[in-house]
Amino acid sequence: MPLASIGHNNGPTLEPGGAWRTHCWTRARAELLPTLPIEVVRLRVRRAAEIGLDYRTYASFRAASGHDIVALLFSTNALRLLPPKPALPADRHAKLEQIVATGRGALVHRPLSIEDLLEAAPGLLDQIAPAPRAFASWSETRQAVTSAIRAACWPADGVLMIGDNGEERGWSEAGRLAGYLPAERYFAAPA
Repeated sequence: MPLASIGHNNGPTLEPGGAWRTHCWTRARAELLPTLPIEVVRLRVRRAAEIGLDYRTYASFRAASGHDIVALLFSTNALRLLPPKPALPADRHAKLEQIVATGRGALVHRPLSIEDLLEAAPGLLDQIAPAPRAFASWSETRQAVTSAIRAACWPADGVLMIGDNGEERGWSEAGRLAGYLPAERYFAAPA
């Protein structure tokens, strides 16, 4: 090992011209990225609005998964459907009504049942399934999430999980979904 590499942490070079090289690299990288035609951008802005997302959020999930978002999967916590008598808050109801051209599903936390959700949100959800049990293993969680998605015939990488806590973020990871979005961010987004 040469003496010059001992203790080198591979940090930025201290040689002259570092800023110029950084500028050149940044510009070359930007030129490699595709430029979308304005018509495509307009279509994607419209699509984002159809599913209740702002364009920046929609574009980031689309870029990460490489696919369009075909369904939104909510937890009952995200929908604020809580025992003993679940009632869908007005803001959640209005947002669910405005979602068009995409699937709407929910994972139901115990002690609530699928029937409770059907009664609380009639006609607003296309797919309802039991949520993974609390402290379930990774494989049990994956099985619960993927079976709910398969029953609706949705591709996992096209489903965006809207949840309310870290456990529900884990559901998204276990099911290999397109991503996870906190409920407060989704329901605060302009419709």
